[in-house]
Amino acid sequence: MHIKEVETKKDVKAFLELPVALYKNEKNWIRPLDKDVEAVFDKKINKYFRHGQCIRWLLLDDAGKTIGRVAAFINNKTAKSTYVTCGGMGFFECIDDKKAAFLLFDTCKAWLEERGMQAMEGPINFGERDKWWGLLVQGFDQEPNYCMPYTHPYYQAFFEEYGFQDYFKQLTYHRKVTKPLPQSYRDKAERIARDPAYSFEQISKKRLEKYAEDFRVVYNAAWTKHAGVKGMSTAQAMSIMNQLKPILDEDIVFFAYHDKQPVGFFVMIPELNQIFKYCKGKFGWWQKLVFLYHQKRRTCKKMFGVAFGIIPEFQGKGLEGAMTQAAGNVVQTNGRYDDFEMNWVGDFNPKIMHVAESIGSTISKTHITYRKIFDPTIPFERATVIK
Repeated sequence: MHIKEVETKKDVKAFLELPVALYKNEKNWIRPLDKDVEAVFDKKINKYFRHGQCIRWLLLDDAGKTIGRVAAFINNKTAKSTYVTCGGMGFFECIDDKKAAFLLFDTCKAWLEERGMQAMEGPINFGERDKWWGLLVQGFDQEPNYCMPYTHPYYQAFFEEYGFQDYFKQLTYHRKVTKPLPQSYRDKAERIARDPAYSFEQISKKRLEKYAEDFRVVYNAAWTKHAGVKGMSTAQAMSIMNQLKPILDEDIVFFAYHDKQPVGFFVMIPELNQIFKYCKGKFGWWQKLVFLYHQKRRTCKKMFGVAFGIIPEFQGKGLEGAMTQAAGNVVQTNGRYDDFEMNWVGDFNPKIMHVAESIGSTISKTHITYRKIFDPTIPFERATVIK
């Protein structure tokens, strides 16, 4: 076996197509779009190259066949955000061979150590946390959500035997759209709804700048307390909204206001993998027609929770239920969706876990973000819990 850096178009093709061979017998695996994976490694597209660096490799057997792949990266803005200087590894795929897996891990470790890193997290993304983050350890009987990893069960043993430890879990919660809220939540929601200081709005594509700023205000207040999460700029918020615009369903994105000031948001989108699974990883002119066909037919029956946030001083007052109830009133009426999944709820955020569980959701998938500390004398600490 030997490692080869991804350099040529042939290497890129091998990197993209290895999972096709590895998951050919997995009925629930959905091939990610090649363009979405390649965007991570394109310096012209991925802004993280402005303050970081990235490399990726293939693992070849003695006959030259690709049997593994991996990437390593450093985000200089967040590398020193915890008690150890930490880089990342991700896009790990490998045959069921511990020696092969450990060679891939060793390659990442050596590259990161050469650049001053004391630890590595993985499998993670060289980019935002909402994509390609975590190792699937529960939920193999279900299709993955868009840009979320679906990985082989045997990968978990590779990570843990190598010395990776559970830094935090990412939970995906599921509930049926028609399932009513618990009575206690309905009571709180009705109380909020009767208070004239509160109001709720569905997003309007015609006023995206306004909602992008409201999103930014709430996000920065609700999320930047967690290590590794930086404040969002106006330009970043607008970029997110522009990216979402082609697929936004105005019926399933809600904002909450108190005295006309933004205090919460609940961003949902149609679960795109319900359509992209027909594209087989490609998105040329034919696949775009396929996408438009299924979008027109409303093939997608699942909503996907992209982001949820409430300004801290308004948490625990029933606003979570009030927003959920407001969304439910619209969604249950139009009958467009059957299922809802709230993606990426970190177990370091017990308040959001409580919200998900108290509205009657149950955990449908679990991913783990692992951390490997290179110096065994440095004690391991899990991610800080948000109080």
